[in-house]
Amino acid sequence: MPKRYEPPFAISAAILARVATISELPGRWNAQSGPMPLPRLRRVSRIRIVQAPLAIENNSLSLEQVTAVLGGKTVLAPPREVQEVRNAFVAYERLPD
Repeated sequence: MPKRYEPPFAISAAILARVATISELPGRWNAQSGPMPLPRLRRVSRIRIVQAPLAIENNSLSLEQVTAVLGGKTVLAPPREVQEVRNAFVAYERLPD
């Protein structure tokens, strides 16, 4: 009967902890470099982020009207409310700065 293989080292808790740490790294890299959100989803989110606070402030423009204003289209609405949408969008764009 062949002799059973004995590795030239002993497996300890410290070695297992290091192997586990090393094994986690590819998973972290994959999570950090995962797929970016679709640009369309970001734009829809941004439009909702602009419209919701304006609705709380009594701006009567609907989500579709806000989308049209941000798309540069003409909307039948009070000019003050249209300007509020434009200003809010510019303000949200400048937040990261």
